[in-house]
Amino acid sequence: MRRTKEDAEQTRLKIIAAALELFSKNGYSNTTLAMIADEAGFSRGPIYWHFKNKDELFQAVIGFSQQPLEELITQSLAMADQPRSALEHFISEWFRLLLEDRWHRQSFEILLNKTEFTEQMADTLKRERKLTRDIVKLLERLIEAADSDTAPAPAKPHSRALLLYASLMGITHSWLFSPELFSLKSQKALFTQQLLAAWPRT
Repeated sequence: MRRTKEDAEQTRLKIIAAALELFSKNGYSNTTLAMIADEAGFSRGPIYWHFKNKDELFQAVIGFSQQPLEELITQSLAMADQPRSALEHFISEWFRLLLEDRWHRQSFEILLNKTEFTEQMADTLKRERKLTRDIVKLLERLIEAADSDTAPAPAKPHSRALLLYASLMGITHSWLFSPELFSLKSQKALFTQQLLAAWPRT
Protein backbone atom coordinates (compact mmCIF):
# COMPACT_ATOMS: atom_id res chain seq x y z
CA MET A 1 0.00 0.00 0.00
CA ARG A 2 1.34 3.40 -0.98
CA ARG A 3 2.02 5.73 1.92
CA THR A 4 0.32 9.08 1.85
CA LYS A 5 1.72 12.36 3.12
CA GLU A 6 -0.69 12.07 6.06
CA ASP A 7 0.69 8.60 6.90
CA ALA A 8 4.25 9.90 6.73
CA GLU A 9 3.40 12.83 9.02
CA GLN A 10 1.73 10.52 11.52
CA THR A 11 4.83 8.33 11.55
CA ARG A 12 7.02 11.40 12.07
CA LEU A 13 4.87 12.55 14.99
CA LYS A 14 4.99 9.08 16.59
CA ILE A 15 8.77 9.14 16.38
CA ILE A 16 8.89 12.62 17.92
CA ALA A 17 6.49 11.59 20.71
CA ALA A 18 8.56 8.48 21.50
CA ALA A 19 11.81 10.45 21.46
CA LEU A 20 10.33 13.16 23.68
CA GLU A 21 9.23 10.56 26.21
CA LEU A 22 12.63 8.86 26.32
CA PHE A 23 14.74 12.02 26.23
CA SER A 24 12.77 13.40 29.19
CA LYS A 25 13.10 10.11 31.09
CA ASN A 26 16.67 9.04 30.28
CA GLY A 27 18.35 12.16 28.94
CA TYR A 28 19.85 12.67 25.51
CA SER A 29 23.05 10.65 25.97
CA ASN A 30 21.31 7.60 27.44
CA THR A 31 18.67 7.37 24.71
CA THR A 32 19.48 5.52 21.50
CA LEU A 33 17.69 5.47 18.17
CA ALA A 34 17.02 1.77 18.75
CA MET A 35 15.23 2.62 22.00
CA ILE A 36 13.21 5.31 20.25
CA ALA A 37 12.26 2.94 17.43
CA ASP A 38 11.12 0.34 19.95
CA GLU A 39 9.10 2.92 21.90
CA ALA A 40 7.45 4.12 18.69
CA GLY A 41 6.75 0.60 17.48
CA PHE A 42 8.91 0.86 14.35
CA SER A 43 12.22 -0.35 13.04
CA ARG A 44 14.96 2.25 12.73
CA GLY A 45 14.17 2.63 9.03
CA PRO A 46 11.34 5.17 9.47
CA ILE A 47 13.54 7.23 11.80
CA TYR A 48 16.28 7.52 9.20
CA TRP A 49 13.66 8.32 6.57
CA HIS A 50 12.61 11.43 8.51
CA PHE A 51 15.83 12.37 10.36
CA LYS A 52 19.50 12.17 9.42
CA ASN A 53 20.66 11.32 12.94
CA LYS A 54 19.81 11.63 16.62
CA ASP A 55 20.92 15.27 16.75
CA GLU A 56 18.45 16.25 14.03
CA LEU A 57 15.71 14.29 15.78
CA PHE A 58 16.54 16.02 19.06
CA GLN A 59 16.25 19.41 17.39
CA ALA A 60 12.86 18.43 15.92
CA VAL A 61 11.64 17.20 19.30
CA ILE A 62 12.51 20.43 21.08
CA GLY A 63 11.15 22.59 18.28
CA PHE A 64 7.86 20.71 18.13
CA SER A 65 7.29 20.59 21.88
CA GLN A 66 7.99 24.29 22.32
CA GLN A 67 5.56 25.47 19.64
CA PRO A 68 3.03 26.46 22.35
CA LEU A 69 5.59 28.85 23.82
CA GLU A 70 6.21 30.43 20.43
CA GLU A 71 2.45 30.79 19.97
CA LEU A 72 2.23 32.40 23.42
CA ILE A 73 4.76 35.04 22.35
CA THR A 74 2.64 35.83 19.30
CA GLN A 75 -0.55 36.00 21.38
CA SER A 76 1.03 38.34 23.93
CA LEU A 77 2.43 40.62 21.24
CA ALA A 78 -1.07 40.94 19.80
CA MET A 79 -2.19 42.27 23.20
CA ALA A 80 0.56 44.91 23.38
CA ASP A 81 -1.95 47.76 23.47
CA GLN A 82 -2.96 46.43 26.92
CA PRO A 83 0.50 45.69 28.30
CA ARG A 84 -0.50 44.80 31.84
CA SER A 85 -3.09 42.31 30.59
CA ALA A 86 -0.54 40.94 28.11
CA LEU A 87 1.99 40.41 30.90
CA GLU A 88 -0.62 38.66 33.01
CA HIS A 89 -1.61 36.48 30.07
CA PHE A 90 1.99 35.52 29.36
CA ILE A 91 2.79 34.62 32.97
CA SER A 92 -0.40 32.68 33.68
CA GLU A 93 -0.19 30.82 30.35
CA TRP A 94 3.46 29.96 31.03
CA PHE A 95 2.36 28.15 34.17
CA ARG A 96 -0.75 26.62 32.56
CA LEU A 97 1.30 25.13 29.74
CA LEU A 98 3.69 23.57 32.23
CA LEU A 99 0.79 22.03 34.12
CA GLU A 100 -1.43 20.94 31.24
CA ASP A 101 0.75 20.36 28.18
CA ARG A 102 2.82 17.25 28.81
CA TRP A 103 5.00 17.58 25.72
CA HIS A 104 5.75 21.21 26.50
CA ARG A 105 6.63 20.31 30.09
CA GLN A 106 8.88 17.49 28.92
CA SER A 107 10.81 19.88 26.67
CA PHE A 108 11.79 21.90 29.75
CA GLU A 109 12.63 18.70 31.62
CA ILE A 110 14.97 17.70 28.82
CA LEU A 111 16.65 21.09 28.45
CA LEU A 112 16.98 21.93 32.13
CA ASN A 113 17.61 18.58 33.79
CA LYS A 114 18.40 15.82 31.31
CA THR A 115 20.83 17.09 28.69
CA GLU A 116 24.57 17.64 28.55
CA PHE A 117 25.01 20.04 25.66
CA THR A 118 27.70 19.24 23.11
CA GLU A 119 28.96 20.77 19.88
CA GLN A 120 26.61 18.47 17.97
CA MET A 121 23.69 20.36 19.51
CA ALA A 122 24.78 23.73 18.12
CA ASP A 123 21.59 24.18 16.08
CA THR A 124 19.39 23.38 19.08
CA LEU A 125 21.33 25.79 21.29
CA LYS A 126 21.10 28.50 18.64
CA ARG A 127 17.35 28.03 18.44
CA GLU A 128 16.92 28.08 22.23
CA ARG A 129 18.99 31.21 22.63
CA LYS A 130 16.94 32.97 19.97
CA LEU A 131 13.74 31.91 21.72
CA THR A 132 15.12 33.30 24.98
CA ARG A 133 15.95 36.62 23.31
CA ASP A 134 12.47 36.75 21.76
CA ILE A 135 10.86 36.24 25.17
CA VAL A 136 13.00 38.89 26.87
CA LYS A 137 12.34 41.31 24.00
CA LEU A 138 8.59 40.71 24.35
CA LEU A 139 8.67 41.24 28.12
CA GLU A 140 10.78 44.37 27.72
CA ARG A 141 8.31 45.84 25.24
CA LEU A 142 5.33 45.10 27.48
CA ILE A 143 7.06 46.40 30.61
CA GLU A 144 8.07 49.62 28.86
CA ALA A 145 4.47 50.15 27.72
CA ALA A 146 3.09 49.35 31.18
CA ASP A 147 5.53 51.81 32.76
CA SER A 148 3.96 54.65 30.79
CA ASP A 149 0.85 54.29 32.96
CA THR A 150 2.69 54.23 36.30
CA ALA A 151 5.33 56.15 38.22
CA PRO A 152 8.89 55.99 36.83
CA ALA A 153 10.60 52.72 37.72
CA PRO A 154 14.06 52.56 39.33
CA ALA A 155 15.39 50.04 36.78
CA LYS A 156 15.31 50.00 33.00
CA PRO A 157 12.71 47.82 31.22
CA HIS A 158 15.41 45.49 29.85
CA SER A 159 16.77 44.75 33.33
CA ARG A 160 13.29 44.11 34.69
CA ALA A 161 12.43 41.91 31.71
CA LEU A 162 15.52 39.83 32.46
CA LEU A 163 14.48 39.57 36.10
CA LEU A 164 10.96 38.46 35.17
CA TYR A 165 12.26 35.87 32.70
CA ALA A 166 14.79 34.58 35.24
CA SER A 167 12.01 34.31 37.84
CA LEU A 168 9.82 32.27 35.50
CA MET A 169 12.71 29.99 34.61
CA GLY A 170 13.72 29.66 38.24
CA ILE A 171 10.24 28.58 39.30
CA THR A 172 10.08 26.19 36.36
CA HIS A 173 13.45 24.63 37.09
CA SER A 174 12.78 24.30 40.81
CA TRP A 175 9.41 22.62 40.25
CA LEU A 176 10.69 20.18 37.62
CA PHE A 177 13.79 19.33 39.64
CA SER A 178 11.92 18.82 42.91
CA PRO A 179 8.12 18.58 42.38
CA GLU A 180 7.57 17.76 46.05
CA LEU A 181 8.96 21.18 47.01
CA PHE A 182 5.69 22.91 46.12
CA SER A 183 2.48 22.44 44.16
CA LEU A 184 2.67 24.58 41.04
CA LYS A 185 -1.07 24.12 40.55
CA SER A 186 -1.93 25.60 43.94
CA GLN A 187 0.79 28.27 43.83
CA LYS A 188 0.19 29.39 40.23
CA ALA A 189 -2.17 32.27 41.11
CA LEU A 190 0.13 33.55 43.88
CA PHE A 191 3.21 33.41 41.65
CA THR A 192 1.37 35.28 38.90
CA GLN A 193 0.12 37.93 41.32
CA GLN A 194 3.57 38.48 42.85
CA LEU A 195 5.33 38.67 39.48
CA LEU A 196 2.77 41.27 38.37
CA ALA A 197 2.99 43.33 41.55
CA ALA A 198 5.32 45.87 39.93
CA TRP A 199 2.63 46.86 37.44
CA PRO A 200 -0.54 47.86 39.32
CA ARG A 201 -3.80 48.14 37.44
CA THR A 202 -4.70 51.67 36.43
